[in-house]
Amino acid sequence: MKALLDNYEEAVAVILFGIGFVTLLFHQNLIKKIIGMNIMDTGLYLFLASMGYVEGGSAPIYTENADFYINPIPAGLVLTGTVVSVSETASTLSLAGRHYKRYQTLHPAELYQRQGQRTVRG
Repeated sequence: MKALLDNYEEAVAVILFGIGFVTLLFHQNLIKKIIGMNIMDTGLYLFLASMGYVEGGSAPIYTENADFYINPIPAGLVLTGTVVSVSETASTLSLAGRHYKRYQTLHPAELYQRQGQRTVRG
């Protein structure tokens, strides 16, 4: 129990990832799937940020008296991932909007069925 309390950031990150994964798997609405994907991203970024932090560490700038530094690579990965996540969300939301405008549904099974009907008719 003490290990869980000492590493609560990682535990929260795993819980967030799990919530997002379950949302992605079990919900049939495309908007809810996109939200689940964003929750998974948030859990992953929290995990990376917590792994890169060192208690009592200093900024990764060379000085004579620094004992150890905070790793800057996870912070860079989180920043890059956030930019990718925002663009991914924007593109998937725009595609979901176009699907809804054309097929009047956001349910994947109905989308597949209506796409098949539309291609058979012309």
